[in-house]
Amino acid sequence: MKRTTAALLLATIFAVASLDAQAPASDAPNPQVAALVKELQAQQLQLAQNQAAIDAKLVVIAEAARVARILASRSGGGAR
Repeated sequence: MKRTTAALLLATIFAVASLDAQAPASDAPNPQVAALVKELQAQQLQLAQNQAAIDAKLVVIAEAARVARILASRSGGGAR
């Protein structure tokens, strides 16, 4: 997740820098860049929410595996 976020951040920085390098100097903010930044922020928020959901599911799976190992060791199942 951190790599994805970092990659998206770097891509945004390079995109904005390249747009600034190509565009004539003006003090007015570019509406296209603003729209792209908003879209990127929305995507990053969605990625963070998805990662949180994945992490929560992994916690549940890890706990189920832990309980299964405990029960298997109590029954002599020999789970190693």
